[in-house]
Amino acid sequence: MRTHSLLRLLRLPRLLRRAAQPNVLFGGVYGAVLASSMVAALTQYPETGRADRLYDAQWLLVTAVASALAHGYAHFIARRGAPAHPGGWRSLRILLDEWPLVAATLPTVLLMYGAGFGWWGSKDIEYAVFAVNIALLFGWGLLAARVAGRAWRSAVRLGVADALLGVIVVVANAVIK
Repeated sequence: MRTHSLLRLLRLPRLLRRAAQPNVLFGGVYGAVLASSMVAALTQYPETGRADRLYDAQWLLVTAVASALAHGYAHFIARRGAPAHPGGWRSLRILLDEWPLVAATLPTVLLMYGAGFGWWGSKDIEYAVFAVNIALLFGWGLLAARVAGRAWRSAVRLGVADALLGVIVVVANAVIK
C-alpha cells in the first residue's frame, strides 16, 4: 500500500494528464505559435504606443477566437460523413473543444494588454511575447513526451527540439508576412 502511494506521487498529477489530451496539446501549440506569429506581424510597424498595443491585443484575441471557431467548424464538417454524425448539442461541443487554442493565446494577450495599459513598456514587447511562447512550446513538448512515457532526459530534449521547431515556424511566418 505504501509503495503504491509513493509511485502515485511520482507520476504526473491528474491535471497534467488531462492537459496532455490531444486537443489540449494541439490547441496549446497552435495557440502559442499563432500568438507569436500575430505579434510578429502586428509589431513590424513603427508604432509602439500604448494604444497600438491595446489594438494589437484585441486583434490577437479576435484572431484566436476566429481560428478556434474555424478549427471546430472544420472538425464538424469532417465528421459529417461519419456513421455517427453529431447532432446539434454534439456539434456545439465540437466547437467548444477548441478552447485550448484561445487559452494558449491568453499569456500573449495579457502581455499586450499590459503594455497597452502601461504596466510595462510597449516598445519591444514582442521579445517578451516570443520568450513566453517559446517557453510554452517547450512545456507542451515536455508534457507530451512525459505522458508518452519518455524518461526526463529524453523528454527535456524533445521539449527543446519542439521549442526550436516553434522558433523556426514563427520566424518563417514573420518572414512571409
